[in-house]
Amino acid sequence: MIKIGIIGGGGYTAGELLRILIGHPQAEIVFVQSNSQAGRPVTTVHIDLIGDLELDFSREFSVKVDVIFLCSGHGKSKAFLANNNIPKSVKIIDLSSDFRLKDQAADFIYGLPELNRAQIIKANKIANPGCFATAIQLALLPLANLQALQEEIHIHALTGSTGAGQQPTETTHYSWRNNNVSIYKPFTHQHLGEIRQSLLQLQSNFDVPIHFLPVRGNFTRGIFASLYLKTNLELAELELIFSKYYKNHPFVHLVKINPSLKQVINTNKCYLFLQKVEDKILLISMIDNLIKGASGQAIQNMNLMFNLAETTGLGLKGSAF
Repeated sequence: MIKIGIIGGGGYTAGELLRILIGHPQAEIVFVQSNSQAGRPVTTVHIDLIGDLELDFSREFSVKVDVIFLCSGHGKSKAFLANNNIPKSVKIIDLSSDFRLKDQAADFIYGLPELNRAQIIKANKIANPGCFATAIQLALLPLANLQALQEEIHIHALTGSTGAGQQPTETTHYSWRNNNVSIYKPFTHQHLGEIRQSLLQLQSNFDVPIHFLPVRGNFTRGIFASLYLKTNLELAELELIFSKYYKNHPFVHLVKINPSLKQVINTNKCYLFLQKVEDKILLISMIDNLIKGASGQAIQNMNLMFNLAETTGLGLKGSAF
């Protein structure tokens, strides 16, 4: 069994980790640490786990585990590791943005399995990708691998309110978010750095503009990204390129029917849909931001690090309705 600890256990990503790990055949949850919730039962915060988990939040943590998931939020993981002596025998999977970029990464591997699976298998520390970054990269990696990103890229992507975290803000509470949409951080979103970094990893001459418009959606979870760029490749060629690239990646599926977001919610799947219109390729990429965009991908990385089948514990089912 893999002994697991979670730092920052009160938020959305920790809740999703727990929900999935409870059903993981090789996982044993040793502690769930939270400064704000210490001493309370985990199920007072993650109510959906009543009947599944009898564990209290702790203020302290133990290093007598095999892996620690860091879920405390952006900027806090780096401080935690600097202030605590974690043995090298304990693997780290960080769900914040602290170590995603190479100039900040230290000895962390960027944890996008569809890009870095071989490195993840050997890694001791993983920087889990961002949710927008995951959906967008999965739409572009096959083209970068073919050195085919030669035209500027336009991206329009909607995210659910859980992407902003559990702490209420002006733009996440119900009366603002419901029946409402808005653009934020146009062309400057923080995930652009890791997206460009990954595309350069496959296509070293990649230097075209990426025009990204992130949108706050009036729903709870999921990311729906639509991308387009010019290409001389025909649709049949593109479908073959994508099919070959993702042939051995179990969670990415090229679909023939224009999909809807609900079909990937509560799963670790990414659905990709391609359409050629005149000289442009339209790519639709959709994921659950809390699972493939965060906690599910973190467990996918854990499986690889511990030499388990990549899909172990991640046979989650979505719904068409």
